[in-house]
Amino acid sequence: MRIDLHCHSKASDGTDTPAELVRNAAAAGLDVVALTDHDTTRGYAEAIAAVPAGLTLVTGAELSCRLDGVGLHMLAYLFDPEEPDLLRERELVRDDRVPRAQAMIGSLRDLGVPITWEHVERIASGGSVGRPHIATALVELGVVPTVSDAFTSQWLADGGRAHIQKHESDPFEMIRLVKAAGGVTVFAHPAAAKRGRTVPESAIAELAAAGLDGIEVDHMDHDAPTRARLRGLAAELGLLTTGSSDYHGHRKACELGEYTTDPEIYAEITRRATGAFPVPGTGGPAGA
Repeated sequence: MRIDLHCHSKASDGTDTPAELVRNAAAAGLDVVALTDHDTTRGYAEAIAAVPAGLTLVTGAELSCRLDGVGLHMLAYLFDPEEPDLLRERELVRDDRVPRAQAMIGSLRDLGVPITWEHVERIASGGSVGRPHIATALVELGVVPTVSDAFTSQWLADGGRAHIQKHESDPFEMIRLVKAAGGVTVFAHPAAAKRGRTVPESAIAELAAAGLDGIEVDHMDHDAPTRARLRGLAAELGLLTTGSSDYHGHRKACELGEYTTDPEIYAEITRRATGAFPVPGTGGPAGA
């Protein structure tokens, strides 16, 4: 089985619609794909309706958190999207995205960049506006050569010249909320240092003690020594280890299935989840 548990659609900052994402996942030879848009479940209905036969969809989200001033992302799988406490917290994060993005655009304009809200809004195409949309605008304006080059201290990285902090959840509280909603939590790309500051391994141990289920080990932002270190840490802490592409369509240089999760780990994630269940495909063929 080929299992990719971290993918984004236009419902947040990917470039595929949810329907295109599942069709492209099937065409890429995946058996299981997770839809994990940032702080939103808006893509669920479209993705579920379009899942091709032979593919299974895992519903999830990538939740924005902050610990001791360091931003981190929590992947949540198979939770009840209507559970009121978790929904309320997700809405707090989501609703702060527009004023935060507008403030970042203002900072960029103060730095001499001729960026506008209308430009970024057009790129987002109705999705949940985030830094990748602003980064794409910077590429289109010729300010930086690639989206990744926008995520530096010069521009949009945490602490960067144009960075504005948004509302982000406490990860310990988020673990509690996701578990109460029947979901499973995995710390996304925990050692992706090129994105900015990362939390220490002692904090991962504290999160594990609070109920964290796993860490994302095989990821494009982790080199081989980092993966080996994280795998050892997971073994010490009794955490599951996942692998994922973090696919965003053409917005990032990664392909569906570039990194994958072991089938036994996937089986354990589904065993632990009680809020929702994987969706086997009944839609049209891949690429339809």
